[in-house]
Amino acid sequence: MPPQDPADRRVTVTGPPRRTRRPTGPHRPRTEIDEQTTLGHTYVRSLMRTQLRAALTVFAVLALLVGPLPLLFAALPDARRLQWAVLGFGLYLPLVLLARWYVRRAERNERDLVRLVEDR
Repeated sequence: MPPQDPADRRVTVTGPPRRTRRPTGPHRPRTEIDEQTTLGHTYVRSLMRTQLRAALTVFAVLALLVGPLPLLFAALPDARRLQWAVLGFGLYLPLVLLARWYVRRAERNERDLVRLVEDR
């Protein structure tokens, strides 16, 4: 047998094994969200739905609070002081309370999702 040329010699290339499939087993919600799986998408959609529900609730209360005011003012054309009092002072407290409720609700929804994701 003649000696082999170094260029003709076989070389084995090794590297880390590649996995085409995810390993089976329980996945944490954070992994599901990070990998943008269907379940992760469901978690995010659930948060978005609860946030939308809170926003629509605030909008409905605001519409019920402010919507009838033009009718009230039209029914009482001589009550200019009442109009200024309601518009200048009467609406601020309900608006602030409504905004505070919405922010607290939104933060609670986000905290609930974080608790779910971190398995606490």
